[in-house]
Amino acid sequence: MGPPAPPAPGADGALFANAPAGDGSLLANPVAMLEDASRAVPGLGGGISGALNILILLTVLTVAPSIMVMCTCFVRFIIVLGLLKQAIGTQTLPPAQVITGLAFFMTLLVMAPTFERIHSEALLPYQRGEITDQTVMWERAVQPVRDFMFAQIEASENWSSLYMVMNYRGQDTSDPGSLTRADVDTLSLVPAYMLSELKIAFLMGFRVYLPFLVIDMVIASVLISMSMMMLPPVLISLPFKLLLFVLVDGWQLVVGSLMLSVAQPAGP
Repeated sequence: MGPPAPPAPGADGALFANAPAGDGSLLANPVAMLEDASRAVPGLGGGISGALNILILLTVLTVAPSIMVMCTCFVRFIIVLGLLKQAIGTQTLPPAQVITGLAFFMTLLVMAPTFERIHSEALLPYQRGEITDQTVMWERAVQPVRDFMFAQIEASENWSSLYMVMNYRGQDTSDPGSLTRADVDTLSLVPAYMLSELKIAFLMGFRVYLPFLVIDMVIASVLISMSMMMLPPVLISLPFKLLLFVLVDGWQLVVGSLMLSVAQPAGP
């Protein structure tokens, strides 16, 4: 018995049956392509909604790292923890994966209220069918993130970066008192927020770095006074740094200060 004949165009099992004839390109009708492609995935029932859900999910997974870096406090956490590691003088300990993982889960913990607002105000109503317009859903999803970014800029009073970005885009900031949050679009808010976070991170990193710098200077002065210039001060200062860090419970102090430094926006 020979191989089964291919399904006729338009049959239930046919793939890309809705592709325009004679066009030669499936991209000429992407909606029809999604409908046909969804038939190849079990459980989607051949509808476009299932294929769109997969497309949206893949898109979100692709840009999730960038969103995590740009619109959350991850930048602040990873920079301060990196400067702490450099200040102690342990080049390979803790490993970079540990520092990144700690900053990631700290970000999830601090951003949990914002993520819950996105889920309750945008995603859940959209899944229930209470919101049918994707533009409205997107605006509702972005609003909690905007509130969070505005809260950080207001807490640190880093308005100069926001005014700089708005001026670059041709917006008038000569009278800051008349500006409202609605006057700031998201495209201007995100880079201004990142600049604000970088400034905060470096200021906090300086405070973390300073005690260890004092230990290095004291050890170097002692070694010079003992005519032991050939002995690297790092070898002697590292145990004292670790001892000081453990005695003051440094991890709890640094992590606690980082999380408390994040201002939570007011409720909707």
